[in-house]
Amino acid sequence: MEQTQKEMSFWDHLEELRGTLLRSLAAIFLLMCVALCFKEFVFEDIILRPASDSFITNALLGLEQKISMVNLEIAGQFMVHLRSSFIMAFVLAFPYLLWEIWRFIAPALYDKEKKPAMLVFLLGTVLFYLGVLVGYFVLLPLCLHFFQAYTVSETVVNTFSLQSYMGMFVSMVLLLGLVFEFPMLMMMLGKMGLIDRALLRKGRRYAIILVMILAAVITPADPASMIILSCPLYMLYELGILLCPKNKDLI
Repeated sequence: MEQTQKEMSFWDHLEELRGTLLRSLAAIFLLMCVALCFKEFVFEDIILRPASDSFITNALLGLEQKISMVNLEIAGQFMVHLRSSFIMAFVLAFPYLLWEIWRFIAPALYDKEKKPAMLVFLLGTVLFYLGVLVGYFVLLPLCLHFFQAYTVSETVVNTFSLQSYMGMFVSMVLLLGLVFEFPMLMMMLGKMGLIDRALLRKGRRYAIILVMILAAVITPADPASMIILSCPLYMLYELGILLCPKNKDLI
């Protein structure tokens, strides 16, 4: 931080934090209102599209989706509409949310720290959307195909609740986008001196086990889906090793 810059008091920091939170919530609220107004587009063309045969992944892999859904609660469809609008708003507003975080912490950084920190936030945006795309175009249609085809008896017909589908959608898409932020977290912990590149290299065997466990939690499906997810998750770990500084590079 430049010496000529006036130091902010504790209450000034709280005021800045309040402004950051209010602007972030306002952005999400506005985008949520837009999503609410485009209900048919949000559901038919985005959320429910992976459950149809015409979805690009299903068409390319020849996956036949025979999914039927029902609503089991009186206010179920209305609450799902609100929930899905919030999810869409959060995904769209994510770069702006990171920018607000950057704007809040930037005054506390030295000039030499600002450029690397900005790159971290840009990387976070790219990784988040990469995780969203992997979840939406790869994992979600594969898991849907597995579960709609799996039966314990021919007398039991699979009919999914709308709430159950939305739970899987959030798990496969939004949660995976957040999981893809892991390399950025590793880089930040490395800059803080809590971990280093050598330590992460020694922990590769344990990382493989943790990656498999995480993949099993995110994709409660067949082993094939777990393996498909485990590959990019482990690649994220290797990316985190590359981004994590060596001992001599620690701040």
